[in-house]
Amino acid sequence: MNLLFLMTDQHRVDTLGCYGNPHVATPNLDRLAATGTRFDRFYTPTAICTPARASLLTGQAPFRHRLLANYERNVGYLEDLREDAFTFPEALRERGYQLGLIGKWHGGTSRNAASYGFDGPDLPGWHNPVDHPDYLAYLEERGLPPYRISDLIRGTTPNGNQGNLLAARLHQPVEATFEHYLATRAIEHMERYAADGRPFFLATHFFGPHLPYLLPDEYFDMYDPSLVELPPSIAETFEGKPPVQRNYSAHWTFDTIPIEVTRKLIAVYWGYVTLIDRQIGRILDRMDELGLTGETTVFFTADHGEFTGAHRLHDKGPAMYEDIYRIPGIVRIPGEQPQVRDEFVTLTDCTATILELAGCDTKPAVDSRSLAPIVRGEHPEWPGELLAEFHGHHFPYPQRMIRDDRYKLVVNPESVNELYDLRADPHELSNRYTHQELAPVRRRMMRRLYDLLRERGDNFYHWMTPMYDIGALDYDPTLSSFEKEGSAG
Repeated sequence: MNLLFLMTDQHRVDTLGCYGNPHVATPNLDRLAATGTRFDRFYTPTAICTPARASLLTGQAPFRHRLLANYERNVGYLEDLREDAFTFPEALRERGYQLGLIGKWHGGTSRNAASYGFDGPDLPGWHNPVDHPDYLAYLEERGLPPYRISDLIRGTTPNGNQGNLLAARLHQPVEATFEHYLATRAIEHMERYAADGRPFFLATHFFGPHLPYLLPDEYFDMYDPSLVELPPSIAETFEGKPPVQRNYSAHWTFDTIPIEVTRKLIAVYWGYVTLIDRQIGRILDRMDELGLTGETTVFFTADHGEFTGAHRLHDKGPAMYEDIYRIPGIVRIPGEQPQVRDEFVTLTDCTATILELAGCDTKPAVDSRSLAPIVRGEHPEWPGELLAEFHGHHFPYPQRMIRDDRYKLVVNPESVNELYDLRADPHELSNRYTHQELAPVRRRMMRRLYDLLRERGDNFYHWMTPMYDIGALDYDPTLSSFEKEGSAG
């Protein structure tokens, strides 16, 4: 079984047609979803690039693999996986797989993708490395113009300086974009692997639609900003929320940008999604032409989401909202029927899935569950809640989150805890942690989170014991849903 793994960076799930967006053109990903399994509740283990990608590589939660921050904003954590850490490419290589990774690595500093056995140009960093020798050679060979941008969009920081670059117009044709380059290199590798005949794992990791959104005219102006419905959470007041969220909003300069510019930013982000969809279409079409489709499992997902103005924020950060934790997730195994599933699954579960499909032992991926039985239409026993974690970006900020069908609890040991009723408040505007009518929900979710963290070996539970008097909380493990306690919605 060949394995094609397509991954984007900082990708909102609601920008895809197959997830309900009526405006954004994503025909290739929609086609993949229509012929595979689309997971409606697919989540990242942590909404930050390097730790999430390390979880995919190892099948381990971030607290276990310990690669907890992007090196550009590292605050003293490890910068590479331990030498003895299990990784899935090692297991695939032992099974004779050809291994390729084209695109964003962002998995450490001293060890690159080749350190783990992957072929492909070494493309480190958080955004398109437009000065990379292989990309420059690609442009020169084809007589394409170099990278140049104008019409920069950015706000103003609290100290009066220019804020981070959010978007700009790219003065290159589509064929010169980094996205087109990545798809071209992926196709070249696929052709070589097909000629070899051995099974392959080929990953294409696009750097986008991560900000800044740098697009040629065709995509920069593709969508009319008047089509954009602003996120309802743009009404965020931060009342009763951790202060770090208001500070992050100021850091990302949301309130200094006119609302019509915010609409344009979202429209440009949509254009970025369509640009990447078309490059994914080139890869899928070439796979069809090579006769590989019937023997290749295809994955599509992202490392985490993006705010694009939701909660008056941009990028991602220490706020465990659905906007950045829920991500697209599509898996197509040849011969299996298309479907939509609503189990809580995560990016980390892709690791055990890859291992199982390659005929490898899945046990070393200790925090991962294979999605293959679900894709085959089975209904295996599956957890009714989801865990996620965060450790900081720019500064240490530990968080843990648990959510079930209705409620989400976020524990912020150094700040205000959060409790959201996702049925009554799907945009997570009202923190109900202190609301007395939800006290039974709060106690039960706190105890459930504590027990799950302790069971996993996540020492965060030690912080919770004295702070929340865990021993005094009543928890009945026979209750499969927190809604069974009968609390008002």
